[in-house]
Amino acid sequence: MRALLLAFALAASGAFAQYDGPGVESCRAYALKELKRDGGKAKDALIERDRNLFIERYTRKAGTQFVSSVLSGNGAVVYPDAPSAELSFVCLLADDKRPVFFTWLPRQDTSALAQCTREDSVRAKSRSCLEMLQQIAENELGQLYAHRFQDANERGEAAVAAYRKSNEEWRQYRDAECQRQGAADEARQLACMVDLTRRRAWDMK
Repeated sequence: MRALLLAFALAASGAFAQYDGPGVESCRAYALKELKRDGGKAKDALIERDRNLFIERYTRKAGTQFVSSVLSGNGAVVYPDAPSAELSFVCLLADDKRPVFFTWLPRQDTSALAQCTREDSVRAKSRSCLEMLQQIAENELGQLYAHRFQDANERGEAAVAAYRKSNEEWRQYRDAECQRQGAADEARQLACMVDLTRRRAWDMK
């Protein structure tokens, strides 16, 4: 099915267009039904109605299934008493009210603040939620740093010195930028720390 989705993306003839029709709610309801059917503990599925929400008019068959359009964008799976999972998605529709396939995909530009505020019980303790996400992000980055340090060490002292300098300067940038963004909002400052730490880890992979 992943190969099929790639084929849809490459072959779709309709131009991208922002969309706010009934297919959004149809795909959201279908996604939530799929999550619950698989025995998951999801409380809700959300689709962001933003500039990333697009529909491609396709009007072809996938095997024996007619597909009229492909809806894609960003969304989230909301869990009770836990941070939400911020993801992208692709939804295939027979028509605007009949989804036939939905899948969640990894998303690079996840928002820690959104993760810790979508669910009521988590929003009430957003600081501890953000602190937990920051610890997870720091642990992942630390593991990547260790691997990259070994690579630099094999290239000699100059490479190690440059690597350390790069890391120190990045941390100085992150701390200053997040202080600027969250000067009057501690939650926003913490969320910025998570987001930039994750981005650094993504860039180092």
